[in-house]
Amino acid sequence: MALRQRYRFRAPSTGREVIIEAEHGHTYRDRDTGEVLEVVGKLTPLAPSLSNLPWALENLMHCSSCDQMMQRDLNDCPTCGRRQTPVATTA
Repeated sequence: MALRQRYRFRAPSTGREVIIEAEHGHTYRDRDTGEVLEVVGKLTPLAPSLSNLPWALENLMHCSSCDQMMQRDLNDCPTCGRRQTPVATTA
């Protein structure tokens, strides 16, 4: 379970972005330039969450019972609580 919130940070001079499980009050710096990273946004799902996957179309599926969207890495639907069938993998 992800307990800390994940944020997207950006280095102002290079535009390079990184996703970090950040803690309040900490200053994060770019490892190459040493400049302070600025927060660009929070990633969903918000902490605490059972899933570590960001909410993007390629990471979501529909619940087979209630048809609500949920992350692919969850076994039980967070909306209705029912167990899901295994997700088919593509080769």
